Amino acid sequence: MTNYIILALCIIVVLAYIFDISGKYSRIPSVILLIFMGIVLQLVLRHLPISIPNLQPVLPVIGTIGLILIVLEASLDLKLEKSKKGIILKSITAAFFLFLLFTAILTFMLTKFFGYSFRDSVLNAMPLGIISSAVAIPAASLLKPSEKEFVVYESSFSDIFGIIFFDFILLGDGPIGDSIMALGFKSLITIVLGVVTTLILAALLHKISYHVNYVLIITSIVLIYTLAKMLVLPALLLVMIFGLTLSNNHLLERDFLKKYVNFEKFRTDIKSFKTILIELTFLVRSLFFIIFGFYVKVEGLLQWDNLLIASAITLGIFLLRYLFFKFILRMNPVPLVYFGPRGLITILLFISIPQVSRIPFLNEEVITIVILMTIILMTVGNMVSRGEKPEALLITEDDKPDPQFIPTDEKPEERLSE
Repeated sequence: MTNYIILALCIIVVLAYIFDISGKYSRIPSVILLIFMGIVLQLVLRHLPISIPNLQPVLPVIGTIGLILIVLEASLDLKLEKSKKGIILKSITAAFFLFLLFTAILTFMLTKFFGYSFRDSVLNAMPLGIISSAVAIPAASLLKPSEKEFVVYESSFSDIFGIIFFDFILLGDGPIGDSIMALGFKSLITIVLGVVTTLILAALLHKISYHVNYVLIITSIVLIYTLAKMLVLPALLLVMIFGLTLSNNHLLERDFLKKYVNFEKFRTDIKSFKTILIELTFLVRSLFFIIFGFYVKVEGLLQWDNLLIASAITLGIFLLRYLFFKFILRMNPVPLVYFGPRGLITILLFISIPQVSRIPFLNEEVITIVILMTIILMTVGNMVSRGEKPEALLITEDDKPDPQFIPTDEKPEERLSE
């Protein structure tokens, strides 16, 4: 039996790797294929005399670790420069207000027309208002640098805002004014902790000559995230600050710090660390979506009620994004309007809703359909908006942008606004 389990795991990882590679050519995100692989495994095992242990309790654990790794990997690619201030501000604005607007609209409908309590309505609406960085960031790898950065910032901060406000409603008590002040204070503490943690780990790397270093860093990040969650701090913000500090360590390069940190060696270590992080992120993300697909109730995906509700939610997501980009941010909506997929974080928050607070018609099947619809629309919309030729799919993020997409007299930042 052990050999069969090992064989199955190896085949699953190899297929996930093939899906990831094929996504570079077909533009079909591997997430869709991974979920469908889980569904197919479920259907096949129904007809085989094989007993599979219940893996559902493990799903939140794998998902949380995957979320940490994805945000950390994405933040390592970001550079804090004055020239990028406009992109950063607009992406954070989009993440914050699109999340709040969608949550407010859906909450109003649930309370006004269906009679649910405000707290239950908010808890069920929030997971659907958050962009999945686990899906959006890999899908943005072939965008131009400025557009990719926008997607990374928007999706990462959407995750951060979503988790902060979800925990605020789920765990919060007492006067709202005091809670908001406490939230702001905790966010400030988190930013300071992120920078200090980075410096401490950098100093440790400088002192430790043992060949196993990167496992210590990743374990430390997960540990700090968990402790921050237990202290009701915005833990994902801490992870992002940690990654930004690593990728922008030159901003901390001061004479008094050079006594404790070898910044040249540190930068070399970061490159190696990033390579290992990418590999580990791929593995964890793949396992999460396969296990999620394995436990999807297939019959519920084909029910008309679920399809109609999911279609209405998906339409609302993209319509709100289009209007916000067009009239509030005054940016060219295409192709960024399509990068609003739901995914890992939506699942994690949904399964965190207490059973007594769940709204029956916003069930697992509706959530799954919304995830699949938003990912498919992102894929198709991005391809159609660019009118790509097959050979355009072969470029990498290190290649120069295609001239047919960026006028030669246009700066990267200007491409984001009309």
